[in-house]
Amino acid sequence: MPSQLIYGNDGIYRSPRPPISLPKDPKFSMIPFLFRNLSSISHLPVLVDADAGLTTTFSVLKTQVLNFSKALLDLNVSKNDVVLIISPNSVLFPVAFFAVVAVGAIATTANPLYTAAEISKQVKDSEPKLIITIPPLYDKIKHLNLPCIMLTNSDTPSNSKWYNSSDFINKTSSNVLLSDSGFPLVHQDDPAAILYSSGTTGTSKGVVLTHKNVIATSMMVTSDQDQAYGEAKNVFLCFLPMFHIFGLVAVLFSQLQRGNKVVVMPQYEMEKMLRTIEKYKVTHFYAVPPVIIALAKNHEVVKKYDVSSLREIGSGAAPLGKDVLDECGKVFPQTALYQGYGLTETCGAVSLENAARSSQHSGSTGMLDPGVEARIMNLETMQPLPPLQRGEIWVRGPNVMLGYFKNEKATRETIDDEGWLHTGDLGYFDNEGRLHVVDRIKELIKYKGFQVAPAELEELLLTHPEIKDAAVIGGPDVEAGEVPIAFVVRSSYSSLTEVEIKDFIAKQVAPYKRLKKVIFSEEIPKSATGKILRRELRQRFLSKLFPDPGGSALGPKPVAQPVALITQAPQRHQTQKADLGNTTTKVSTKLITNGFELMEGGTQEGEEDELLE
Repeated sequence: MPSQLIYGNDGIYRSPRPPISLPKDPKFSMIPFLFRNLSSISHLPVLVDADAGLTTTFSVLKTQVLNFSKALLDLNVSKNDVVLIISPNSVLFPVAFFAVVAVGAIATTANPLYTAAEISKQVKDSEPKLIITIPPLYDKIKHLNLPCIMLTNSDTPSNSKWYNSSDFINKTSSNVLLSDSGFPLVHQDDPAAILYSSGTTGTSKGVVLTHKNVIATSMMVTSDQDQAYGEAKNVFLCFLPMFHIFGLVAVLFSQLQRGNKVVVMPQYEMEKMLRTIEKYKVTHFYAVPPVIIALAKNHEVVKKYDVSSLREIGSGAAPLGKDVLDECGKVFPQTALYQGYGLTETCGAVSLENAARSSQHSGSTGMLDPGVEARIMNLETMQPLPPLQRGEIWVRGPNVMLGYFKNEKATRETIDDEGWLHTGDLGYFDNEGRLHVVDRIKELIKYKGFQVAPAELEELLLTHPEIKDAAVIGGPDVEAGEVPIAFVVRSSYSSLTEVEIKDFIAKQVAPYKRLKKVIFSEEIPKSATGKILRRELRQRFLSKLFPDPGGSALGPKPVAQPVALITQAPQRHQTQKADLGNTTTKVSTKLITNGFELMEGGTQEGEEDELLE
């Protein structure tokens, strides 16, 4: 049975990790916290441009942030003003982000792949006073008629269209404390960022995160490093998008505040990533499942590079099964592989496997982060459930968002009166206190009253040596309600047939989980954080079922509609009982060891319409 320290008589699961101690001074906000140890680490490299090879030290970073902050104040950016940052990864991205929060303004980020219309939608909601971007994206934002700062190291001067960050970012500055520089007073409870997530309904909402949320998360996700490495610093590789909670907080702010060096890549490319690991002796990186899957299936490519410096690989943002971790472990035998779980609404932190102490590749998302509490709730009885019983995951802690921007109704539906955030994810704890996330409640396939988790079937499909990638959706069926439909990307040399794939799965699952149809595809559409875009796959499937002679993408509506086309996050007090069925049935840990969601319960606005680059 689990320790009382992990699962209490009150039905609450708690972390066995040592507690974190948040700064007690309410005025000790993100930027003072970031540079709190500057006197001892000022000379250490903090940011490295992987392409150019340029290195920034902690002292230079502080000067750049201070100069950028003063420029924002000169442009009349005030406390609680919103500033939009839309840029690919670069060493200037964190400078801009830190400068915004340093003056008490609120940063909102957007995917640089967005169209002008998508950017306009976010601008209409967040009402930014200024935009920070790069010259190639100017055409997407010029119609907004907002002041603009361009992130560039070039000597091109400012002009009538924009201000150039190079005009002020590298000026020498007197060594003064931020609080003595005429900056607005910033508290831990002040908003720091608005990051957009599909939230409770699939309609994109701004998640408001405070300085305290970010500080708490940064301490949570680095607590295991403090235990394992003491004062020693690590080298993190960041190719995850900085506009997303995973790259922005779990990698960028968290690792920098610990004193780790972060090597920045603009985007993921396998061989470029491996060369960067070799060149800079990278010790850690976090990735999304498509990266882990690609590495697991390209052993020969990895062997061309010296990656012996690599100690840990963390995976998150979408489901990844135990078998894929096992295969990737063979490619990186000297490296600890682990996964975790979180949402934008929890500032990216809920649970994380301990690479030093946990059993490797358990399929779980690890134990709760320090300071996080959780419940597994039966939505029929609204009672908490003990280990090995499935229900909706509820979480509470100092990392939970302030709420949804300008949307009190959605906030009340997501965070209850006791502070529990209802995640909309189905999961359970095992007897060791490890959290297993099965799938999104809204994505479960309902076959004649039985529930089928797409992530479980996807994990099994990916174990086939001739399957490069796969995704499973629920397809409409008049008799069964829904049936499992698989989209499969075959390896280039494969001649696998639909019958062979069906047989492969049928031998490993109960009859109600068997695939009813296999559709071969050249790729699986995914968001920038690796989430499978199931809505697009459902549209593809329906267009095959109901072709429209007139050329409509979807054709006539089927009699039996598929499940909701957009991944949904929690809705408090909404009737989700039918989604869970018999939540009190004990589960086999062999059946439900896949699936998790680290660093994101929803999706960035517009991610449903883009592919992983």
